[in-house]
Amino acid sequence: MHAVVATVVHHPEDARILHRQIRALLDAGHTVTYIAPFRERGVTPWPELTAIDVPRAAGRRRLHSLRAARRLLAEHAPSADVLLFHDPELLLALPRNRPVTVWDVHEDTAASVLTKPWLPRPLRRPLGPVVRACERRAEHRMQLILAEEGYRDRFALPHPVVPNTTYVPERPGRQPGTDRVVYLGQLSAARGAAELVELGRLLRPRGVRVEVIGAADPEIRPMLRQAQRDEAIRWYGFVPNDQALRMVSGAMAGICMLRDAPNYRHSLPTKVVEYMAHGLPVITTPNPVAEDLVSGRPEGDCGMVVPFGDAEAAAEAVLRLRSDPALRHRFARTGHEIARTAFHWPVHADVFVRQLEEWVKATPGHWRQMADDPEQVPRQSAAVRAPQRLPVVDAAVSDGTA
Repeated sequence: MHAVVATVVHHPEDARILHRQIRALLDAGHTVTYIAPFRERGVTPWPELTAIDVPRAAGRRRLHSLRAARRLLAEHAPSADVLLFHDPELLLALPRNRPVTVWDVHEDTAASVLTKPWLPRPLRRPLGPVVRACERRAEHRMQLILAEEGYRDRFALPHPVVPNTTYVPERPGRQPGTDRVVYLGQLSAARGAAELVELGRLLRPRGVRVEVIGAADPEIRPMLRQAQRDEAIRWYGFVPNDQALRMVSGAMAGICMLRDAPNYRHSLPTKVVEYMAHGLPVITTPNPVAEDLVSGRPEGDCGMVVPFGDAEAAAEAVLRLRSDPALRHRFARTGHEIARTAFHWPVHADVFVRQLEEWVKATPGHWRQMADDPEQVPRQSAAVRAPQRLPVVDAAVSDGTA
């Protein structure tokens, strides 16, 4: 099976897209053409992939990217068995002549509109019903994969769920330490960036540093750079997921300071599962799904819950963990046990790959015949036949860190 995977919004090394789904397709023996903003993100594609560069869609600069995506999809999708795309924006760029088409729904798109800083405030709430209508129309034109069980209510038809889990090692690499806590993931106001900075300022005099790993929305970068200069936090910028997970290992705790936003109320923060998978106690705000995972499982607690927007409560939780080694290690063991049992990605990887294969096999013969008959497959350009070798740019520089 040949899959075309496309994103214009996400980082090309996005954990769900590259390290989980594309890796699963490659491991199953399928071929992948990956359309993503490699050059603007300073990423060298994996040699196993056929890589197609596309301009990145960011903020209000989206039209140029969508035009390029439309052209590239029209060129490359007809030769594939399946087209898997990851951005709702790409609904506007899909070609008429395309194979089995799958939208991987990462988030509550209508709810996320309320937290998009690049959208004018007067437009955010009225856009919600428009987005909902587009989603309902899309599900009758293509296949959907949902990242969360909580997304089912948005749609009229049933769709498979492939949760945002992670690779869970058989045992954690290191025991939780006492001198640092970590945050892993995209940084934004709604994800608690200001609270992380305040937490760093509170903990620095107590001998604990806050390490922040992830790309940041433009409007909060100045705050993070200033906090970096003040040594309140250590901000690494975007780091590929496999490397980032090695960095979090051995920290005293993993921090999740999501605010109370509609987009997060039915979503499991992947970072929480990643912390658990690598033997870190979790400190999280009471996002319902995260709270149930951290303090509502029959196996026991694996962390502590603090109020929304309360950096002081988070600092107190960190200091309690530092002063109580038995509690720290119990949380670490329990979290790893839960993650290994319920959230190990390879289990879901098999489901994901089989679902794509079944959709392709169930499709009327046109696309299967094209795949089986080389004379009917459009001739691929040189850019498709050979992966692009793009220069690597340091992640901290490309993400605007100081």
